[in-house]
Amino acid sequence: MSTGFNPHFSDLPTTIFEVMSGLARTHDAINLGQGFPDSQGPEALRRLACEGLMTGSNQYPPMLGIPALRAAVAEHYAAHQGLALSAEQVVVTSGATEALAANFLALLSPGDEVIVLDPAYDAYRPLIARAGAIPRTVTLQPPHWHLDLAEIEATITAKTRAIVLNNPMNPTGRSFSHAELMGLGKLCHDHDLIAICDEVWEHVRLTDQPHRSLLGLPGMADRTVKIGSAGKMFGVTGWKVGFVCAAPEIAKVIGKAHQFLTFTTPPHLQGAVAQGLGWDKAWFEEQALGYQAAYQNLRQGLSDQGFCVLDSAATYFMCLDLQQSGIDRPALDFCFEAVKTYGVAAIPLQSLYEKPEEAPPIIRLCFAKQETVLREAIGRLAKARQAMRT
Repeated sequence: MSTGFNPHFSDLPTTIFEVMSGLARTHDAINLGQGFPDSQGPEALRRLACEGLMTGSNQYPPMLGIPALRAAVAEHYAAHQGLALSAEQVVVTSGATEALAANFLALLSPGDEVIVLDPAYDAYRPLIARAGAIPRTVTLQPPHWHLDLAEIEATITAKTRAIVLNNPMNPTGRSFSHAELMGLGKLCHDHDLIAICDEVWEHVRLTDQPHRSLLGLPGMADRTVKIGSAGKMFGVTGWKVGFVCAAPEIAKVIGKAHQFLTFTTPPHLQGAVAQGLGWDKAWFEEQALGYQAAYQNLRQGLSDQGFCVLDSAATYFMCLDLQQSGIDRPALDFCFEAVKTYGVAAIPLQSLYEKPEEAPPIIRLCFAKQETVLREAIGRLAKARQAMRT
């Protein structure tokens, strides 16, 4: 008698973010693991969503997204990044991870190869594999995580179809330079590759370095997909409103894949995001300043306690090098001990590598928390370091 389930899905691991968040709940720990703020997001945006829920439509919106949001996305990127987009180039998705799934299903065929940069967001490889394609890994090296363009080119074969670029990069906090992006764009052009760009952290800036999208570079408009996230832009990660921007013919096929995934996204959330994207640039700059202050507070506090903190230019995240901090423990062991005994959840980078055994002993912390929470976390992590020092 058939059990009725696909055994291949049972082979997939539970994401490390769910594991560590579960342990944080069990042990009443401070959760610096999963990447979400401990605030509820902008009140003005939430009120817009409430108003939309009560006075707007609660039936299926257009599959590609409500016209107001598609237009707002194009206008937002024109104002903030100088991109020339039209509404027809935008597909609204239920979060950026669904956008990634739609991209892989639409643009890849069985046997295609896709370059993934390690350490990588843990959804990339399973989604690529479910599309029948083969991920090929290029590993970036700490502490600076520079793109090795020569190694990337050496990984390209006749079967290579695409490269996934997470910029700014989770978990490293790296924001790639203009020169690196130009070099990557040349490789895409020379080898006829599609660049699938996960840019959800584009507004969470920790330095004065502006965000540059591969989509805006010369010759890349017809071979780049840009993925954004309202959840990250506005600090409302539970809303799961994402968007894809691409040339019309590419956006069209991605939309066809999207229609058989989530099909649509709640209309009241789409409407609120459409209005929020039109807010003045100063609002986004002020939000970034808040993240910068939280980052500096946690960085300084942990450095004072003897931790080796790696630089971050963007995202909610910073990384700690355990070995350079005097801790001779595998990152996973440290994280389990830290959450269970000292009450702080973190993410071991080894869980974000194709080959965990080759990963450096580095952990990732989310600093998008209140100052009092970060202060308490610093004290707890200091105790963990003292107990686990070599």
